[in-house]
Amino acid sequence: MGMADPLRMRDGLRATRDADAVTVGTITLDSYTRTGDLEAARRALAEGVGLNGYPIATHPVDTTRAVLRGVTDARFPVQVRHGSAMPEHIVRALLSVGLDATEGGPVSYCLPYSRTPLREAVAAWQRSCELLASTREYGAEPHLETFGGCLMGQLCPPSLLIAVSVLEALFFRQHGLTSLSLSYAQQADPRQDEEALTVLGKLAGELLPDVDHHVVLYAYMGVFPRSPGGARLLLEDAARLAVRAGAARLIVKTTAEAHRIPTVGENVRALERAAAAAADERSRPAPTAVPAPHEAGTGNGIGTGTGTGIEAEARALIGAVLELDADIGRALVRAFAAGYLDVPYCLHPDNAGRARTSLAPDGRLLWSSVGSMPIAGLADDGPRPPILGSAGLIAALSHVQRTYDDRAAAPSVVAPSASGAATPGAAPGAVPGTPRTPVPPPTTSTPRRELGLTT
Repeated sequence: MGMADPLRMRDGLRATRDADAVTVGTITLDSYTRTGDLEAARRALAEGVGLNGYPIATHPVDTTRAVLRGVTDARFPVQVRHGSAMPEHIVRALLSVGLDATEGGPVSYCLPYSRTPLREAVAAWQRSCELLASTREYGAEPHLETFGGCLMGQLCPPSLLIAVSVLEALFFRQHGLTSLSLSYAQQADPRQDEEALTVLGKLAGELLPDVDHHVVLYAYMGVFPRSPGGARLLLEDAARLAVRAGAARLIVKTTAEAHRIPTVGENVRALERAAAAAADERSRPAPTAVPAPHEAGTGNGIGTGTGTGIEAEARALIGAVLELDADIGRALVRAFAAGYLDVPYCLHPDNAGRARTSLAPDGRLLWSSVGSMPIAGLADDGPRPPILGSAGLIAALSHVQRTYDDRAAAPSVVAPSASGAATPGAAPGAVPGTPRTPVPPPTTSTPRRELGLTT
């Protein structure tokens, strides 16, 4: 949620705070700010040109402080989300207005989103981490969330998402941060996702025992269902997955995801729908516990794992990178140069581009080719699936959209009521109740207004 007009941004934060859910506020930045083109952001504001986010480095500091005054507090933190490979100007801007929570990473905000050389992004993120960490001298506890578990959004097997999420978190800790979150993006098979989230939490506990950390799940980031019912079902499944796998936080998507930028009201309804689905999942009897995979030491402090291979592959990737250099930033650069980390379908010049994946009929992500990554044979249960051609790639990218739109169209789909019981005839995923704070109407533009004194 990010709007260039300060008053609309404040209204959006208040509506998020007052939703019938436990929420975190979001200020999403515009593309000019993300890429460092602050002159273009200034021109857009001066000329009244619409922006796709809040220009935190361009609005006066007092303006943004007024946006936040009386809205954010210890019970309602606000996180700045941006997508920048070179985020120092953003970090300086958010600190100047009294915020201290943001997200990203030297790999996850470089390879998918820019052509910035990885070496330069690593150096910029090191300086940004140290800038954030310096605020601890004044009693703050800055928080940084790795975006590493969301590489490319889809068609990236869980082991690589886990490895990059953990490695970026280790990078953050190395440069002074002690409050972290590790991300993972919902994929196409809930069983695979649940295993992956369990592995992520386990590795974070082992490798980050001295920092405050939690896991954050992103609702599906690929081609979203086009029908409102399909979108609601997918979001509810994400919330239920978060509960089962022990994630502390969920990034939601709305019914508008396949069509346009959502309104504030749509965002609030998504938050409330996810909260209701999570509450329903928590009320269900706990499933029978599954024994943890057997582990054996490997000599590098990372260990191994069995199961379906997710844990073994993630440990192998993390271990291989950490052995390259004691400095994790240099290790990451060397790992991509050697192909030890290789993001499927990523066109960044510093990515080897030899890894390929396939989607099984049940939605599980499988490696078609691992390139030079040190995971060959760790999860082999037969011949690898063929490398996808263009038609197969398009089909895989739209698998989730088709699956959930078909589910929503099925006449048997009903929604849980507030008590968790099925309600025949209800709209798929319907949640009773309305936000306690009125939300702005569903418009895409609002006349600019001055932000006056706030309380």
